[in-house]
Amino acid sequence: MELAPGLRRIGNDIIAVHLIVTDEGMTLIDTGLPGHYADLTRELAALGRPLSDIKGIVLTHGDSDHTGFAERLRSELGIPVYVGSGDAARAMGEKPPSPPKDRRRIGPVIGFFAYSIRKGGVKMPPVKEVVAVNDGDVLPLPGAPEIIGMPGHSPGSVAIHVPAVRAVFVGDELTTRSVLTGETGPQPAPFTDDQAGSSASLEKLAGLDVDFVIPGHGPAWTQGAPALIAAYREAEAARR
Repeated sequence: MELAPGLRRIGNDIIAVHLIVTDEGMTLIDTGLPGHYADLTRELAALGRPLSDIKGIVLTHGDSDHTGFAERLRSELGIPVYVGSGDAARAMGEKPPSPPKDRRRIGPVIGFFAYSIRKGGVKMPPVKEVVAVNDGDVLPLPGAPEIIGMPGHSPGSVAIHVPAVRAVFVGDELTTRSVLTGETGPQPAPFTDDQAGSSASLEKLAGLDVDFVIPGHGPAWTQGAPALIAAYREAEAARR
């Protein structure tokens, strides 16, 4: 699905993958679950572009519902996989800490896990080789993605700012639709290692001039970063 010229969305509001499309090649932001590989190939067929046009994968963090088919592209096509240095081990298979006891509603939880199973989430191959990135790096990939360190959801979580499409990808540093409760709007994301750190990291988005703030779960936000942060703070305060 096209969000804007050069910006494609694969998947849905439960789990999403994004593609930066330029004449020189493409950059993939996150890789969802293994079953999203088929969705990617269908999207590329519609664009008339081969898999080899993907020049790199940039992960917002190393959780398994974001690394899904990264190893397949890396091993079969030699496509490099970039991830925040603090999450390199997680992307390569290290188990994250036990998740916090987030609020849950039975319907959304069943929907999330049923979708995950349908998309191959039972067996999640780790990435065997990654390229570690850090705050301030500009990657040599289509769209020239800029890395913004955003520790909190995980130690190596990053936001990926792509000025070419006026978008910033924030992974699970926040969500606009909780997979555990179904609640919509900007809010703290579930399964977060350090919620206080995640909340503080959000301020790094404040000065960005973007049309899209895009989480890994939930719809893209199109009302600007300051309004997103304000809405997030309201949701955060309501939980106290």
